[in-house]
Amino acid sequence: MNIEEKSKLIINDIKEQKSVNPHTIFKNIAQNDYINMHGPEHHVLDGAGILVAYKNAGGDIDLDDALLKLKQEGLKMPGAMCGLWGVCGAITSIGAALSIIDGTGPLSNDGTWGDHMEFIYKAIKNLGEVNGPRCCKRDAQVAFKYGVEYINCHYDTKLEYDDTKCEFSSLNMQCIKDRCPFYE
Repeated sequence: MNIEEKSKLIINDIKEQKSVNPHTIFKNIAQNDYINMHGPEHHVLDGAGILVAYKNAGGDIDLDDALLKLKQEGLKMPGAMCGLWGVCGAITSIGAALSIIDGTGPLSNDGTWGDHMEFIYKAIKNLGEVNGPRCCKRDAQVAFKYGVEYINCHYDTKLEYDDTKCEFSSLNMQCIKDRCPFYE
């Protein structure tokens, strides 16, 4: 199954989620066979989890349109960008979701452009402190932490975040175990 086919399944399945916790939404979708332990499907899944949780919490977005835009942006992000570009796809996916919510673009001067950069900085800094190798599940959980913090600080909408232990470590051949803040 290619990344475009996986993205269609993600978008279709994620619309059924009712939680206001993007990490819970993520875990529910990540259990599906079409989601690998690591891979560019996370560049769609992670931001989509934020958009669905935001909408479920009363956020004012056209969810179908937002998910379509997120999918288009996520499909532009190559696999392994964390190691090859120095920026995590989970974080950029959530950054794309925030830009969709805020209507931010490259010429925005309303403050959202800078706010999104601060979100990216905080999340990337935290991942840098944990260090590699990559783990799309760990990186998503870190990205959700800061994405939820951003939304809860900037909107009346309140999302939930749970700092739960990892359910995927046994599937990750490169798991960093005790160095991971979510390892059980």
